[in-house]
Amino acid sequence: MKFQSGQPTYVIAEIGANHNGDMSLARKMIDTAKACGADAVKFQSWDTSIFSAKVYDENYFLGDDYRDRNDFTLKEIVDEFAVTPEQMAELRDHCRKVAIDFSSTPFDTTQLDQLVSLDAPYIKIASMDVTNPRLLSAAGNSGKPIVLSTGFATLDEIDQAIRLIEATGNRNIVVLHCVSLYPPEDGEVNLDNMDMLRKTFGYPVGFSDHTLGVEISLAAIAKRAVVLEKHFTLDKDMFGWDHKMSCTPEELTAICTARDRIHTALGTARRVVGPREFERRDEYRRSIVSARDIAAGQKIGEGDIDFRRPGTGIKPMQADMVVGRVATRDIPADTILQLEDLGTA
Repeated sequence: MKFQSGQPTYVIAEIGANHNGDMSLARKMIDTAKACGADAVKFQSWDTSIFSAKVYDENYFLGDDYRDRNDFTLKEIVDEFAVTPEQMAELRDHCRKVAIDFSSTPFDTTQLDQLVSLDAPYIKIASMDVTNPRLLSAAGNSGKPIVLSTGFATLDEIDQAIRLIEATGNRNIVVLHCVSLYPPEDGEVNLDNMDMLRKTFGYPVGFSDHTLGVEISLAAIAKRAVVLEKHFTLDKDMFGWDHKMSCTPEELTAICTARDRIHTALGTARRVVGPREFERRDEYRRSIVSARDIAAGQKIGEGDIDFRRPGTGIKPMQADMVVGRVATRDIPADTILQLEDLGTA
């Protein structure tokens, strides 16, 4: 796989942990994402070792909706939602069966190696690992395309991450603009960063969208996002930490349908009057016509002419070559003037 600027937006349905550890649900989500038109689904490769004891003690990543409940802990949820290597292979196989790309976000080099062994078409680096040199270098050495999310990161940190990947000889990189809020307010999104990242680093640019709804995703597509990653759920009310800010099947379908139309409509920056438009040009443009009856031998003044459709006669921009000339014949009002109607003054 090679991501290139100008290609149609590659839409990733970010399932993450929204399967809640249920492989039957995960397969259903894969099938649904395919039916919606997504190019890929992506999971997250982690186990309980992803967090320190301090995080588990404080239930740090539980949202306000869950923090005060005492019927589970963060560690129990992480353990339940985690996908084993064997399950990840099963999900890869199911993706192949329904013809949708499979990948997952690794959080250590062992998980990355597993994804390489599963022949994932690209490696996604999460925003939290922009400053993780061990994982960045391993990802670069995999030879796989790298999709680098940049939430939390300064320009200098993004530059360092890219240089670490480039040092491995891997330059197949997509830089994802990302705001690591769940969800961000519209004023926090700053989609124009996409243009800045493209100009600054010279790599294809995409967008990891954590906003609600489809509008910002469509705006990113219109800004020529090479990759669009959008969290995906079958039910926003399901238990779990990402469902509420994820898109539904209906929203994902709307994004994928619009993606194809937007890409086609963007076209080229070169100014072109297409053949179908050219064929209708004279029908819509104007010609110089006689505003009143003009007698043969009469000198034509500014008030003697008007501009009306269709554009099959002398063009309005050529009015200077008509005014001051002498009519060669009697010209009734509302006649499209022709060159042979004009004599010298």
